[in-house]
Amino acid sequence: MKWKKYTIKTTTQAEDFISSMLADLGIEGVQIEDNIPLSSADKEKMYIDILPKLPPDEGIASISFFLEAEKEQEEFLSQMRKELENLRSFVDIGTAEISEGETEDKDWIDNWKQYFKAFTIENILIKPTWEELPPEGEYRHVIEIDPGTSFGTGKHETTQLCIRQLCRYMKPQDRVLDVGCGSGILSLVSLKLGAGHVTGTDIDPLCIAASTDNMKVNGLPMEQADFYHGNLSDDVILQNKVGMGYDIVTANILADVIIPLTPVIPGCLKKGGIYITSGIIDFKEEAVKKVVIEAGLEILEIRYQGEWLSITARK
Repeated sequence: MKWKKYTIKTTTQAEDFISSMLADLGIEGVQIEDNIPLSSADKEKMYIDILPKLPPDEGIASISFFLEAEKEQEEFLSQMRKELENLRSFVDIGTAEISEGETEDKDWIDNWKQYFKAFTIENILIKPTWEELPPEGEYRHVIEIDPGTSFGTGKHETTQLCIRQLCRYMKPQDRVLDVGCGSGILSLVSLKLGAGHVTGTDIDPLCIAASTDNMKVNGLPMEQADFYHGNLSDDVILQNKVGMGYDIVTANILADVIIPLTPVIPGCLKKGGIYITSGIIDFKEEAVKKVVIEAGLEILEIRYQGEWLSITARK
């Protein structure tokens, strides 16, 4: 489906007023662009380790919304312009200049695919579902991935760190808990390496669907996996569903999520079980090491790739 994109150039002061006005006119969502620094609360909610450097905030903002291109929108736009002028009487809305563009659903869904190509890590070939199997190569296992709208193609340094540690510590028939499973890639790798059963959790329900779909794509039996929606850090019901006695727990998330999660992990592991963390930016190393030690776990090794690191510990 084709969509018209309309962007209103305005002020940061008027963002909430214009967003509310558009909602009253039936617009279900808007895209706001400005240079206002994120608050501490925003950073915590978004689990951001590295913030982009923004230009100085000059009080300028852009508010975009989308309308179906096939439908006549002149009446709506006329009403919107009237409402903008009404707002001008009590808030500075700037020029309120409106620009127009066009896009399609497939632009949002598929454009990123051009950057995901097949690659090998250890003896595992990871490839997108839409590409043919390479004619040559040295690999023992093949994993096909379609992340959909979830995170996890396997190409990021943090995921590769986890995969290498799984290759190092996995034993046949191990039970694996994959916290923050995303596309399910670490669960798939675990099963390919011989795990007897995997359990995955994620705070995003779309990740649960993606993990299940990728199990089917790879021909892996669903009785070997369970995927649950929720936050393992503080959801007691989910903790009871997940249970105890795991040989390996992986957590490829971010340091600010690993820190509150880690105290829960010893209760999930059997004695001698392995905790593999990743997604840790280098300047958060000491904070994560501290919480791992305080949880009563023994740090076995720390591995680095670029500015990221993985901490592996044992109960």
